Amino acid sequence: MPQTLSSDTPDKGRLRIHVDSALTRSPVENARIRIFDTGQPEKALEEIGTDTNGNSETVELPAPPIEYSMEPSENQPYSEYTFQIQADGFEPLSISGAELFSGSLALQDVRLSPLKASGDFQNYTIPAHTLFGNYPPKIAEAEIKPVNASGEIVLSRVVVPEYIVVHDGSPRDSTAQDYYIRYSDYIKNVASSEIYATWPRAAIVANVLAIMSFTLNRVYTEWYRNHQ
Repeated sequence: MPQTLSSDTPDKGRLRIHVDSALTRSPVENARIRIFDTGQPEKALEEIGTDTNGNSETVELPAPPIEYSMEPSENQPYSEYTFQIQADGFEPLSISGAELFSGSLALQDVRLSPLKASGDFQNYTIPAHTLFGNYPPKIAEAEIKPVNASGEIVLSRVVVPEYIVVHDGSPRDSTAQDYYIRYSDYIKNVASSEIYATWPRAAIVANVLAIMSFTLNRVYTEWYRNHQ
């Protein structure tokens, strides 16, 4: 197993990676995965592969003390890792800044695109966690929103959608790309960005319920369609 790279990462977290095809959604067997410390990308910490189900083995990697994530602190509560994934017939892909917490299992899904002529790595960088990074405050909204008879609100009841449309930009930015993401994956990914996996189960459940309630409200009122 890898040696800790810093005296500030005495704990361990676990990581498992799943790789499938972006075209067929089928598992990619024998994908080659190299894992680096994002801050020290010179030498791979681990080199692993995927099985017939597209899953890697579970590996342990250094992580900061769990106490860092239990209350606000200047200490970063997670380690950041970079993955380089390659497989025959697919474009290589690199993900930087993946977060790993003490005592937690991080699950990283990877979708590889069919090989093109260049063969260059597709690079994705994960920004700092919402609770740790510096982000501008959210735009304030009225607690009670006006409902006009404009024909925009068409749903007769609250429904749980199969897919969520994620607009990668301001609601008024028509040039931003839309992504169709399964509802369950969307909730999972928002929770991973908004709260820490090390928190007590009751706190995680409460936050996930709040995220689901907010999301379903946006779907029911077609809020973003009204503000484009």
